[in-house]
Amino acid sequence: MKLIINEIEKEFKERMSLSQIIESLQVQSKVMAVAVNMEVVKKENWNTYYPKDGDEIELLNFVGGG
Repeated sequence: MKLIINEIEKEFKERMSLSQIIESLQVQSKVMAVAVNMEVVKKENWNTYYPKDGDEIELLNFVGGG
């Protein structure tokens, strides 16, 4: 399955939930929000949301500043 994650194409051998994808990329401590095809997926749904082949995923973190 091919996904575009933060504008970079990644290939996964099996279908995975958003939580599994984030864990496999080893960025779970940095990710605060996820959007799939420009639609925000609530954190409580990451375990049950399975992206489809070709989906565009944005892994977002929040940076403080001012």
